[in-house]
Amino acid sequence: MGWWPFKRKEKAFEEEPHMRGARMWIQDLREICERCYDDYEKGQRQVNAMRDEWNDARDRGEVDSSLLDGLERRADKLLHADAGTWLECLDNEEFWKPGWREEALEE
Repeated sequence: MGWWPFKRKEKAFEEEPHMRGARMWIQDLREICERCYDDYEKGQRQVNAMRDEWNDARDRGEVDSSLLDGLERRADKLLHADAGTWLECLDNEEFWKPGWREEALEE
């Protein structure tokens, strides 16, 4: 007889690679910035290094274009910030939410 009630079926071991989502990338970026809240130039160097990291992830197909666009917008704002603007970005909760876009100036 081929039936045995206690036999387990063997499962093929297939595991999808873990891909970081938008919240994780943004959270990591925020943590880097907050560690350097009092030295914005050091923070900008670290943001630049992280930018290289997410571009590498894009090349591997782990970051989609909309996420990359949001990360790039944040990085541009942070990299062009002076000390005051740096602190404003760190304190702005909207800046760290997925889907953030800088508001256009109203004329």
